[in-house]
Amino acid sequence: MAKIYINETNKISHINPELYGQFSEHLGRCIYEGLYVGEDSDIPNVNGMRTDVIEALKKIHVPVLRWPGGCFADEYHWKDGIGPKEQRKKMINTHWGGVVEDNSFGTHEYFELCRQLGCKTYINGNVGSGTVQEMSEWVEYMTFNGVSPMADLRAANGHEAPWKVDIFGVGNESWGCGGNMRPTYYGDLYRRYQTYVRNYNADAPILKVTCGPNVNDYEWTEKVLDTCFNPSPCHLHGFMDYLSLHYYTTPGPWEHKGSATEFSAEEYYCTLHKALYMEELVEKHGAIMDRYDPEKKIGLAVDEWGTWFDVEPGTNPGFLYQQNTMRDALVAAVTLNIFNQHSDRVKLACIAQMVNVLQSMILTDKEKMLLTPTYHVFHMYRSHQDSDLVENKIEGVKTEGGAMYEVPVLQQSVSVDKDGVLTLTVANLSLEQSCPVEVSFKKLTPGLVQASILTDEKDACNTFDRPDRVVERSFDDVTVVERGLKFVIPPCSVVSLRIR
Repeated sequence: MAKIYINETNKISHINPELYGQFSEHLGRCIYEGLYVGEDSDIPNVNGMRTDVIEALKKIHVPVLRWPGGCFADEYHWKDGIGPKEQRKKMINTHWGGVVEDNSFGTHEYFELCRQLGCKTYINGNVGSGTVQEMSEWVEYMTFNGVSPMADLRAANGHEAPWKVDIFGVGNESWGCGGNMRPTYYGDLYRRYQTYVRNYNADAPILKVTCGPNVNDYEWTEKVLDTCFNPSPCHLHGFMDYLSLHYYTTPGPWEHKGSATEFSAEEYYCTLHKALYMEELVEKHGAIMDRYDPEKKIGLAVDEWGTWFDVEPGTNPGFLYQQNTMRDALVAAVTLNIFNQHSDRVKLACIAQMVNVLQSMILTDKEKMLLTPTYHVFHMYRSHQDSDLVENKIEGVKTEGGAMYEVPVLQQSVSVDKDGVLTLTVANLSLEQSCPVEVSFKKLTPGLVQASILTDEKDACNTFDRPDRVVERSFDDVTVVERGLKFVIPPCSVVSLRIR
């Protein structure tokens, strides 16, 4: 039997809602067909945004949405995406599929999308092929409330009032598709570019994201921080508020990542083993950050994460369209548990991506829409947002997967919200073994317990012919004991418990 010990009286750190952020790039059918169908579409929409998709996303309480990329961000020129749609420039999306980008979804449409979702905004600026002036003018266009050329242009395009930019990324993957830069060179560029990301509204400052490392490039983290972190009375965070980290989970080599739906037990455990590597990355990059920022004022922003498999047969290879199974759900569960447990340093995260691309929440096919297993995990975990991580540990947990791909059978995180309601999320990574669990609290005597479960075969997925195969269901097999709970968690499953 596994035992989970919870000291609900000891709050460790705050779980920012932004840990549950989303990512939408001009890639494949993420924005076009997925989120945006245009005002004249037969698919029900509000100002061009798909009603069914928006309503589903609102139920998982999307806290922040990153846009327009990704690699696309460093070839995106924002003025191409404003003004009358028929006059907007067309371009070839050279990164993703070689298709025509008509720029019908631009700055105004993005802010309308965020308005409908009720989420914060995270804009990624163009450092790779853009200029300081271009970035500066975009910030002015979006946020300046006064008389200026860009504010006047915004008003002429139909939006007199400024928008609020919550977060701004200065470049994306500058070590790769964003310019193939070296860390000190990027660090110097960052210092220059971020200077012109002006805070025109002192009551609503823009938080700035510095391009951080790819996976385990600890040298990049060290050198960028050494170049950019320079605290002063004017720049307490050394010109930055977040340092990004990108890590994708793939069972196979980059050239052949493996199928999203047809995989062996070994590939399953390999995928989960690699997903758990996120904890080592967070800890080691966090240790470097601690030397510069021991008070943890700068957040680690894991603003691209998730599974990446071979595309579905017959689809455009550049569209990165993949199915979503219970394996993906468990990757989401263990990753979010890791972020919760390290919420003292991880302050922002964006899964890649929101719709129709990689590990998405939703898949669409013309007028049809389905929710993926990963969507249901985000729904089950939504109560962790804006709660406090509390002291917890687990004992008596076995491992599976063999010596090469060893994973713990169980993994968890625990939080308490402002109303004192406790949320416990537990993932069972075993493919075969149910696991009895005994939960002990420090002082809490459980009253009302609400629990749900997501479980099925490892390769189970939702299809347009069968959209409700893998769904969140009520989990009633929970026994309340004095200052504790008992239950048995089935194999290949995720359980969420809300305890009062």
